Amino acid sequence: MKSPPRAPTPQSTEKKAAVPALPPSTASVIRRHLYFGWWALLIFLTVGLALEALHAFKVEAYLKVSHETRRLMWTLAHAHGTLLGLVNLGFAATLRALPAWSESSRRFASTSLLAATLLMPSGFFLGGVFIYAGDPGLGILLVPVGGILLFAAVLLTVLALKKEDSNTDAG
Repeated sequence: MKSPPRAPTPQSTEKKAAVPALPPSTASVIRRHLYFGWWALLIFLTVGLALEALHAFKVEAYLKVSHETRRLMWTLAHAHGTLLGLVNLGFAATLRALPAWSESSRRFASTSLLAATLLMPSGFFLGGVFIYAGDPGLGILLVPVGGILLFAAVLLTVLALKKEDSNTDAG
């Protein structure tokens, strides 16, 4: 037999009140990265399944030795897209630990991460669509731009964590 639910005690309501509510702008960025990260995972895992299907059905346009560059580029697009989807989810989780992160720095890191998540896999994919004498197409030029934006987002996040950590130690 189950006992009836207990009424909240003053101590349990104090604990809930002690957790600071996130500012609406931070909550919005968290939702954006959660949404974007899960969609990126779904899309790039689907791309991975499509690549496996190309293998399974022995599609010559994909498996032909002369298209080894295409296979590599598309595999890299899948892998980077999947990984960056997970990085977006990690970024969303990290934002909860950084309530004092400045709006402008957080916005730049967020935008940089979102852009990197689009540019890097797109660059690899487009590099594999058009191949010139075994070299990837011009789309590959999107990859270093995305890499620089990813570097900026990660650096800003690490610096915000360090600042938050030093504020916690001082307080």
